Amino acid sequence: MTHWLRLGLIALVFQAPQASPAERKIVEYLKANVKPGRPVVVSDLYNSVFKSPEERKILDRLFNTFFKIPIFVVQFNDSTKKIPTLRDIAQQFQLTVPGEADVLLRIMEADPRVPKLLERNPKTGEITRIDTARIKANPQFSRALDRTISGWEGKAAPFFAMAGYDGKPVATQQVFGQPYLIYFWFTNCPPCIKTAPILSDLQTVYGPKGFKIIAANADGVLELPYDNKTRADYVKKAGLKFTMAILNPETQRAFGGVSVFPTMFFVDKRGVIVRQFVNEQGKASLEAAVQQALK
Repeated sequence: MTHWLRLGLIALVFQAPQASPAERKIVEYLKANVKPGRPVVVSDLYNSVFKSPEERKILDRLFNTFFKIPIFVVQFNDSTKKIPTLRDIAQQFQLTVPGEADVLLRIMEADPRVPKLLERNPKTGEITRIDTARIKANPQFSRALDRTISGWEGKAAPFFAMAGYDGKPVATQQVFGQPYLIYFWFTNCPPCIKTAPILSDLQTVYGPKGFKIIAANADGVLELPYDNKTRADYVKKAGLKFTMAILNPETQRAFGGVSVFPTMFFVDKRGVIVRQFVNEQGKASLEAAVQQALK
């Protein structure tokens, strides 16, 4: 199966999940009530506005996303040399209500406690400038950025222990003395849809030489609505040849709290990380990283 045919198949297998009525309700409320200079107080929303368990769960997710967006913006810019669009942000964080990414950025801009980290086009809402230095200097974000975008290459890969789709263990012990890639992704992640067929082709070429790919699926930690059967069907239909595992919080934390997908760590036979990539990469870069791990 060709790379492009497999990429198209992956895109057809999964369609973006639809937003729930509760999520639409919350986003529309925020659109109407976010005012410049007035912080959004989540506890007030909990106590006075959104009281159902489903609504509060969505509020928790949006609150966590709010703090991840600046990290994603810097990582995306560092890896692609581009500024992410509102669509890029929406896709990365599964923000499926129209205007949802924009309203989260409006909350950031409206809160006087949050330093001005971004500039946006007043008509389109698109980000036009990133104050990378200010984001990295902010204590709320700097530690996470240090863990996720720097300092990994040349260091020993963290230990991991996860369950496979079949329930069997997938752990570091299985790749001792073997070059491998641990590939963090989630279902319906647009950059992952483009990356997976390339990795599958590289596994076909370099697997016989001892290289192994472990794909850690983040649906569970991101609370996405996919089960193991859906994921297994996807892998089969897409013809992926990876060792498939379910990412757990312990492994996520061990690798710096991965929050941007895909993130890839290429590890050589000594157990040392030789390359790390965040976000989509071309075949040439990925193949060079595989070859470096095999040295």
